[in-house]
Amino acid sequence: MQENYQAKTLGIVGGGQLGRMVIQSAINYNLDIHILDPDPNAPCKDIAQEFVVGKLTDFDSVYNFGKNCDVITIEIEHVNTEALALLEKEGKKVFPQPHIIRMIQDKRKQKQFYLDNDIPTAEFVLTNNKAEVRSHIDFLPAVNKLGTEGYDGRGVQVIRDKDDLELAFDAPSLLEKLVDFEKEIAVIVARNEHGDITAFPPVECVFHPVANLVEFLFSPAEVSSKTSDKVLEIAKSVIEKLGMVGLLAVEMFITREGDILVNEVAPRPHNSGHHTIEGNFTSQFEQHLRAVMGMPLGDTDIRSAAAMVNLLGEEGHTGEAIVEGLHEAIAEKGVYVHLYGKKITKPFRKMGHVTVLEDDLEKLKIKAKRIKNSIKIKA
Repeated sequence: MQENYQAKTLGIVGGGQLGRMVIQSAINYNLDIHILDPDPNAPCKDIAQEFVVGKLTDFDSVYNFGKNCDVITIEIEHVNTEALALLEKEGKKVFPQPHIIRMIQDKRKQKQFYLDNDIPTAEFVLTNNKAEVRSHIDFLPAVNKLGTEGYDGRGVQVIRDKDDLELAFDAPSLLEKLVDFEKEIAVIVARNEHGDITAFPPVECVFHPVANLVEFLFSPAEVSSKTSDKVLEIAKSVIEKLGMVGLLAVEMFITREGDILVNEVAPRPHNSGHHTIEGNFTSQFEQHLRAVMGMPLGDTDIRSAAAMVNLLGEEGHTGEAIVEGLHEAIAEKGVYVHLYGKKITKPFRKMGHVTVLEDDLEKLKIKAKRIKNSIKIKA
């Protein structure tokens, strides 16, 4: 008997651009989406069936919000997992499961999970304060990562030698061997309640040298079929060993020796999957919906080689956003602009993204860089 998905209300804890793009997919299925976000002008505000203003880390806000939903999911990890756990105990479907969100919230626990489950990852040591980091001088060069609260490049510090030790975090953190990688890649993988698993083809991520945010993404990643198969196998094993229901972004390094190491995961739609809206048969946002709502998972195959360009607020500009170069960009074939509904720009704020389609990968890279240089978000 076919399930009546339209009879269920989906609550999303977080109302930013990821939630906005999930709602855009949900509209095609006549699904009711409720949103909780602390910002009264969050990107989801005007398109959710119900929009509730509340702090995502506050127990009462999350619990009271969830009581009015049938299925609850997240678009950011920094949420109150105790409230989600109680809702789950009371019979609500909460995906990803609260205990998994709680573990992923702490990079120390996340890394230990990889070690305990034979998932390849960089060598690391756990530290509790700056003094402990200093005691591991023989472990350098390394990356110091805060256990909790780090996000979008914050809470990460490269420590190459003893002169950098003053940059270490004086808080529970981990020290991870600096990986000499050839490529940084990501795989979006999904799993539903029935245990069905699908993964999108690997993509290559190119990071902004200052902001430590993804600046470009190229799909598919230029790797051998053997490497691609191995990467997909690892990503699927991570979500399977977690037993997680939902969508998981698995970020990995390919070292110069050809090893594949898991860096971090995110249990939600992710920047590395934005291109799937136009580039794949199913978008990551629709796949997230399908996974948490118990629907059949969609086809992840590529329609076309694609690039994703993050539109970040320009340095030195804070205020009401003005998009320069939009007219010229959207006049080009295969260029799709997504603005996130944020009225105020500031340096390196994610204001939108552009998907660029082009069958030839070399032409794609040239076109993506041209689009990146033509669209500027200023105040």
